[in-house]
Amino acid sequence: MVTITINDIDHAVEADEGMPLLWVIRDILGLTGTKYGCGIGMCGACTVLIDGQPTRSCVTPIESVGGLAVTTIEAIEDDPVGRRVVEAWVASQVPQCGYCQSGQVLAATALLKQSPQPSEEDITATMTNLCRCGTYNAIAAAVRQAAQG
Repeated sequence: MVTITINDIDHAVEADEGMPLLWVIRDILGLTGTKYGCGIGMCGACTVLIDGQPTRSCVTPIESVGGLAVTTIEAIEDDPVGRRVVEAWVASQVPQCGYCQSGQVLAATALLKQSPQPSEEDITATMTNLCRCGTYNAIAAAVRQAAQG
């Protein structure tokens, strides 16, 4: 039994300690906004925030998150910065297929919490999640819009 905190709720989870956090989030807790993409931590579709840091949940073992706060897309609008990011995403009509967007939104939220007025270089360096639809220009525009306020 492992106890983890996801979206400010403690969950006692019966899972192998090496199980990836992604599978606990999706399969055990039923929070399906976090997506499976590549399974090797490269694409970013599975991004969650762990103590505010964007983290690839597909390669993060459940045993490593005990005592830490995990935030998924389901709770991102509870954070004022996360809400601004989602509003900017909608206003900029960022998603096409939408598959990568939960990870993109979480990465953008973490960026703006760390650097409220990021430079273009900050945005380029931080927003590394892959988008199969190629909406990178719209993603960067939405980050800039959310930064403005």
